[in-house]
Amino acid sequence: MLNRKLIANLHATNHIKNRSAFKTEMLTNQKSIMKQALIFTIFLSFLLNFVAQGQTKQDSSDVKQVALDYIESQHNVKPEQFERAAHPRMVKRTFWTNKKTGKEYLRETFTDAMILLAETYNTDKEKFPEKPKKEIIILDLFDKVASVKLIADDWIDYMHIVKLNGKWQLVNVLWQFNDSNEH
Repeated sequence: MLNRKLIANLHATNHIKNRSAFKTEMLTNQKSIMKQALIFTIFLSFLLNFVAQGQTKQDSSDVKQVALDYIESQHNVKPEQFERAAHPRMVKRTFWTNKKTGKEYLRETFTDAMILLAETYNTDKEKFPEKPKKEIIILDLFDKVASVKLIADDWIDYMHIVKLNGKWQLVNVLWQFNDSNEH
């Protein structure tokens, strides 16, 4: 009889221990699920905030138009098209090589010179193919700034475009010929 009571007490103790362990495990799982839900909620709020400040279809379209105006002003001999795209303080840069010394240096061109270039560069309509390449890739667009890559027939341009007073304008261009030996 003593053995039966001892066995019954052992079963009762194990049952209580198992229930206690089960409850502890359930609480741990609930805390883990709550923690995951909180992390997901925070992530979602950051994502929504980023999207809200990110690009719109209109911004993307306007940024692409600036890049098109830049290159097409040279194709079509339309300086007014370049003026529409560029900020008055735009700077275009590339590396250049001094032919006598072989040393490279930074070469800069400004808005006024680019307007003149658009007016005179392709007057004979022989500087570009009949259907010139003008692939525009928006690398990044956030709120009021954009980075764009323009792939033309003989060179590439990396552009920085900014939205000032509701208008997207070209402020920086870094370019190089496909064949860097042409510099």
